[in-house]
Amino acid sequence: MSVLDPQAAVASAAPERRRRPITGSLLVGGLIVALVMGMALLSFVWTPHDPTLVDASVRLQKPSPEYWFGTDKFGRDVFSQILVGSRTTLFVGFVAVGVAAVVGVPLGIVAGMAPRWFGELLMRGNDLLLAFPALLLAIMFAAVYGAGTLVAMIAIGIASIPTFARLIRGGTLQVMQTEYVTAARAAGRGPFAIGLRHVLPNVSSLVIVQASVGFAIAVLAEAALSFLGFGTPPPTPSWGRMLQESQELLASAPRLAVFPGVAIAVAVLGFNLLGDGLRDRFDPKLEDRR
Repeated sequence: MSVLDPQAAVASAAPERRRRPITGSLLVGGLIVALVMGMALLSFVWTPHDPTLVDASVRLQKPSPEYWFGTDKFGRDVFSQILVGSRTTLFVGFVAVGVAAVVGVPLGIVAGMAPRWFGELLMRGNDLLLAFPALLLAIMFAAVYGAGTLVAMIAIGIASIPTFARLIRGGTLQVMQTEYVTAARAAGRGPFAIGLRHVLPNVSSLVIVQASVGFAIAVLAEAALSFLGFGTPPPTPSWGRMLQESQELLASAPRLAVFPGVAIAVAVLGFNLLGDGLRDRFDPKLEDRR
């Protein structure tokens, strides 16, 4: 290799990626997330009953071979609602995290690569948005545009942008101090090429981890919005609205709150464990501390 070859210098300066073993958090979290996604996919092709069918003749039925989780106060099958509700929850999570990543990742990279004063200016504007929690922003959007799934997705996504931007900016600042970026600059590569070919691949693990954690936040936010009446409108099943509808029957039929509550808790736990496992696998700082 020639010492004067800048392309070879960039390649030789690139950091080595070491594989780490799969941790228990990653395995358990991945299995739970796979289960939730499997439920959502299954709901497209099969449910025991129509989850939106109201039948007063079978209202408040206890769990049985015909109605596995029983029926609610309107006679709808609870198990079918849980299956279709997982589809709604995942759809909101995917779109919300997608909005946050599509806007927050480029913003963080620009803030990390730009001159310090411009990066700080972007982050101060980012902090202003960070002052609005997802629920508050969604309620504000619902008051202006009306309650709905699309409004909830956009509001949760916008509220998650600051977290992505701050995290990616920190990773970008570290990447910009490495030798292979210096070599890329010496090779005459512009900021766009450096950001696309060197910064983005090296912060991609941060994006994956934050997306997993952000998904758990989106699941909780969607359930809370539906519980308050600002989320997915009826008759589309939603775990949060199932909780809201079960309030008046907590004494006589607590199972109506237990099933959707457990579904929400398990989904959030799964995405949080998956995020922890991905962080353990991808974050080089953790290995340095061991």
